[in-house]
Amino acid sequence: MNHRLPKTTSFLFVLSLFVGVSIACFGNGVKPNILFIFADDQSYETIATLGNEEVSTPNLDRLANSGTAFTNAYNMGAWNGAVCVASRNMLNTGRFVWRAHAQESTLPDLAKKEGFWSQLLEKSGYTTYMSGKWHVKIDPADIFQHVVNPRPGMPNQTKKGYNRPTEGELDVWSPYDQSFEGFWKGGKHWSEVLADDAEGFLENASKDDKPFFMYLAFNAPHDPRQAPKHFVDMYPQESIQVPSSYTPEYPYSEEIGAGRKLRDEKLAPFPRSEYSVRVNRQEYYAIISHMDEQVGRILDALEKSGKKDNTYIFFTADHGLACGNHGLIGKQNMYEHSVKPPLIVIGPNIPKGEKRDAMVYLQDVMATTLDLADVAKPKYVEFNSLLPLIEDASRESSYDAVYGCYLKDKQRMIRVGDYKLIAYPQAARLRLYNLAEDPQELDDLSGNPQHWGRIEALYQYLRALQFDMEDSLNLDDFFPAMGKG
Repeated sequence: MNHRLPKTTSFLFVLSLFVGVSIACFGNGVKPNILFIFADDQSYETIATLGNEEVSTPNLDRLANSGTAFTNAYNMGAWNGAVCVASRNMLNTGRFVWRAHAQESTLPDLAKKEGFWSQLLEKSGYTTYMSGKWHVKIDPADIFQHVVNPRPGMPNQTKKGYNRPTEGELDVWSPYDQSFEGFWKGGKHWSEVLADDAEGFLENASKDDKPFFMYLAFNAPHDPRQAPKHFVDMYPQESIQVPSSYTPEYPYSEEIGAGRKLRDEKLAPFPRSEYSVRVNRQEYYAIISHMDEQVGRILDALEKSGKKDNTYIFFTADHGLACGNHGLIGKQNMYEHSVKPPLIVIGPNIPKGEKRDAMVYLQDVMATTLDLADVAKPKYVEFNSLLPLIEDASRESSYDAVYGCYLKDKQRMIRVGDYKLIAYPQAARLRLYNLAEDPQELDDLSGNPQHWGRIEALYQYLRALQFDMEDSLNLDDFFPAMGKG
């Protein structure tokens, strides 16, 4: 992709002729089943077969080896600290971030118009199921036919779960002590309950000729990062690698809205120590491996149901997580580890064991399922089907650029090709990274005069994207020199 400015403010890559993969290419014309498995706070860099051999994920590996993985899937951003709220809102309504925010107070109206993702599929003949984390401002029972064990945004955290651990001091919190409740509240770990629900759904679906849409949403690996002891024991903290981007504290954390008062950031002590980062990552890996075991149960249940051969599986998460990268613990930042989740697609005629590096959004899953179900995409659905990219590995993204935001006035981001520009309005600071040469984002190029022309072009492109996104922040107020062009 090039770095020229768009001739119009729209950044969508307009296809003159849609040549996506049709249902006829995939099977016998019968509508396929759709199994959507959604994690919470899982970074793209936490699946073994996709590049992190430090974490054990045999069942997610099984998915990746059976399908196509998108290595540059992004979440567009958030209007509040609970980034998952915006991510899930966009996913279920199909709208880009600021228009999704504007509609948040009128979601019941969308439900009455049968415009949610699940409702669009139900109208097309699907039986719809939902279990797990929801975090959208409408009762899931209003838009799904079958709902079991809907969960809140996160399991309860305790005071003892924050500001820990400190090397040399007794850690009073334990990821496998069920007295702290959290994922253990109710007597059984929530990830295991979700797998139970999935098995029940699939048993019922096996007796039904109608196609199904299952929305299975784990709260894992969100904090409190709790897992049975044997999963924690798989990862001795002294053997955990500290990220290459480790630093005791991020220099602009307060200005970007990810400072010492943010709930997620208070999980570990300030300044960050290598010890606290290793323990946090130990617990992160443990809950991912525990969740992976439950994913295996879901896949086995699908196989047992007899429905596998006509089922498309999508696995992704609402965003990533820093967990010690760049001196940050949470996901409220524009670095790759926090804005990129895994995204894997499996199903009939989907290439196996392949990767696509085209830039996409995780919310493209919605449009993809509509494509597979032969449902006309409503005009308000702004995300795009992944099928053309799956069919043709050489095809460029449907998006000329990736846009990112956090809060009304704290962070903005644009990625075009290999380059990412991050803007911190409150710090009057721009950061530039070459992701091809510096995937861990260690070398900020913004101070290099050789890149100032590129920074100017990306900044103006970002301003154009803001206009398209109905983003009310005027960056020129904070970067007046850039605003002069």
